[in-house]
Amino acid sequence: MKGDPKVIETLNALLARELTVVNQYMVHAEICDNWGYTKLHEGIQKRAITEMKHAESLIGRIIFLEGVPVVSELEKIHIGADVPKMFANDHEAELDAVVRYNAGIVICGDAKDFATREILENILNEEDDHVDSIEEVQDEIAQMGLQMFLSTQVK
Repeated sequence: MKGDPKVIETLNALLARELTVVNQYMVHAEICDNWGYTKLHEGIQKRAITEMKHAESLIGRIIFLEGVPVVSELEKIHIGADVPKMFANDHEAELDAVVRYNAGIVICGDAKDFATREILENILNEEDDHVDSIEEVQDEIAQMGLQMFLSTQVK
């Protein structure tokens, strides 16, 4: 099925963002693992895997719409030097994703591509969950203090 060029362009832009955050989250997860924060490693790694699934969905939809998925272009990756900076960078990435998915949903609606819109809405719901989970960790750090919080992240 030949898709609307604007929809395919939007999907490729979202794909670039997803592939970027996958890399960012994997680096953050591995840094936490190296520091011995096993629970943080597992949580961030789980988020990265969800983002990989988003990328896979976008690739599948681009191909279905007879487009060419662009997987070689990444945006700037923001690696945090400490746990609070990691979560600040990840929070910024997720808020940006929410804005981008909302805009993509409008583009798909304007193009009358409601199936693609539904895919983006489902991903948006998961991005909202990511924002919530990151904010939860940030609140825990603020309430407990960084050292106390980090002491709970060792297995």
